[in-house]
Amino acid sequence: MRQQGAKSRAGTLPGIRVGHASDYRGLTGCTVVLCERGGVCGVDVRGSASGTRELAPCLPGHLVDRIHAILLTGGSAFGLDAARGVMEYLEGRGVGFPAGRSRIPIVPAAVVFDLNLGRASARPDPAMARRACRDAGSSVAEGSVGAGTGATVGKLFGLARATKGGLGFHSLELPKGVRVQALAVVNAFGDVIEPLTGEILAGARLSPKSPEFADTQKHMFEGKVRKGFGTANTTLVVVMTNAALGKVQAKKVAEMAQDGIARAIRPVHTKFDGDLVFALSAGERRADLNTLGAAAAEATARAIVRGVETARGLGGVPARREFD
Repeated sequence: MRQQGAKSRAGTLPGIRVGHASDYRGLTGCTVVLCERGGVCGVDVRGSASGTRELAPCLPGHLVDRIHAILLTGGSAFGLDAARGVMEYLEGRGVGFPAGRSRIPIVPAAVVFDLNLGRASARPDPAMARRACRDAGSSVAEGSVGAGTGATVGKLFGLARATKGGLGFHSLELPKGVRVQALAVVNAFGDVIEPLTGEILAGARLSPKSPEFADTQKHMFEGKVRKGFGTANTTLVVVMTNAALGKVQAKKVAEMAQDGIARAIRPVHTKFDGDLVFALSAGERRADLNTLGAAAAEATARAIVRGVETARGLGGVPARREFD
């Protein structure tokens, strides 16, 4: 179906393409970051409810030193099956880790939980992932698209008082041609805030009909808690840079990028969230590692803000833009 999102004015790095596939009936979808020439990847997981596949090649010490795509998907653990579609797409293009007579595409994947917004039986599958690959290009659609289709934020009081989340993208330019970009799927338990002012941009509302935000953390401090499994969440981020990094360095960039999630979401890294950051190096530029990490955190925070600012209301959950 036609993507219902805004287009980012910043394009992706050379050698990286981003594509989405969205199911606007089931309210789920997936997003693929393709790096067919291979890229070094690090990962950092902070939330307690993550759902992942093929993370080992992102860790130091693993035989495989490069990945060829990253899949972000809805559908909770069911959505991990969609990674096979990305592998099939890449295999058909002769892309993969050389293993004797075969080439095996390396595709780490991570999920968000969106089963409660649309049809719980609607999950991204290999065919949807192949569509996302065919859609991939240098421009990035934002908002209620791809893995952000069923995303919501501010769920202390359940979906009835939540606000629509989405997918956002932000790019930063550093000296000597170095670029750092972040793509974020924003599906948080907490509220999304403006990092510079602390203003709540999207989150739990005072009532199902109210446009006013309740302030999740304030209510938690006053004794309101979410019991049981509740409505699950997760914010996923892919940081991309044209700076040359090894796996240990990429992991450090991913760790520092988590600070950007903490700046833009409150509270964050809860037991209901599976917050995760991939850091992908696809270039040969030279840059200071600390500067890259700081830029990754800033780009991540801005991408999260973009995710809720560009989202559209779906499934009865209103978006921030409807309150302005």
